[in-house]
Amino acid sequence: MDLYRHTFRVRYAEVDPQSVVFNSRYLEYADVLVSEFFREARERGMPSDVEFHVRRAEVDYLAPIRLEELIEGRLTVVRIGNSSMETLITLHGAEEGDLRAEIRLHNVHVDLPEGRPTPVPDAVREAFGFPAREVTDV
Repeated sequence: MDLYRHTFRVRYAEVDPQSVVFNSRYLEYADVLVSEFFREARERGMPSDVEFHVRRAEVDYLAPIRLEELIEGRLTVVRIGNSSMETLITLHGAEEGDLRAEIRLHNVHVDLPEGRPTPVPDAVREAFGFPAREVTDV
């Protein structure tokens, strides 16, 4: 899968009195990256009714992100399982490219009416740059 990039600027509402981004905002930044990535994936043929729920999120804070900084987010879908997906998002200073945070998301594809895990459709795999599942006779 190709690396997806999205750049944004840190706003006043996102920082604490020391002008450092609140820790909870890192997951909001991850959500922005995922939303933009999904929007572009829909343009490549991903169905619009695809639903993933976050099962686990891990954030490693490596260096502060400050008010007015331009940040480049980079997203890679690391793995797609039967009904799950692992995503790595890294946040970098856009000017220097220095790594500020790593965010790992483990998502589960769900059937919304049932609220239960369901296999990731081949159209999603292909839109994310992964091969379709192999079907074998048993």
